[in-house]
Amino acid sequence: MSFAIPMPDPTVLPVAGGDLFPVRRVLCVARNYAAHAREMGQDPDREPPFFFSKPADAVSIAPSIPYPPATEDLHHEVEMVVALGRGGAAIDPDNALEHVFGYTVGLDLTRRDIQAEAKKNGRPWDMAKGFDFSAPCGILRRASEIGHPSKGRISLDINGERRQVGDLSEMIWSVSEMIGHLSRLVTLAPGDLIFTGTPEGVGPIRRGDQLHAVVEGVAEMKVAVV
Repeated sequence: MSFAIPMPDPTVLPVAGGDLFPVRRVLCVARNYAAHAREMGQDPDREPPFFFSKPADAVSIAPSIPYPPATEDLHHEVEMVVALGRGGAAIDPDNALEHVFGYTVGLDLTRRDIQAEAKKNGRPWDMAKGFDFSAPCGILRRASEIGHPSKGRISLDINGERRQVGDLSEMIWSVSEMIGHLSRLVTLAPGDLIFTGTPEGVGPIRRGDQLHAVVEGVAEMKVAVV
């Protein structure tokens, strides 16, 4: 059997030391740091998490990304990213970390003006979150090498100025809890990425900005907005 059109190129992330990690889909938890929830005008009480998604081809490993169309209010959100090596449904949080292949740092870029309009009208966030190049990521590090980080600095500098800083220990929902919640909504699979939320300090990105994102002990990434 032949395909009616050419198969699209796969989206992959490089793994430290070699190999490529195929990306299946991108799942993101919203408002997973209390201080960020407050700055977005939300109550940070530990209510059940909610999630949104980005297409796999929103992931980028390029050293530069284009400023997206249809917005004049592009915002940065630095996050630790979890890469799954095993899938499943109704995963027990006590065993969830066994499903993790590795970790990296990523940016959940958001067209904030489009998102604000969607929120006001009760519409989906897809075009605010899932546009081209909206999920730049660093190099993956295997959990077998670095363990499962639950504390450590997460930060973003723009043009040498610190814009966001927090600690992984400040996450409302842990990685294992997120995997448990998600696996009761959808069947997770190898290749899934989970963006784990951002600390406070989100704000605008301008054309020409140089971004430096770090998750201490995990990965760092530099990317220019052109």
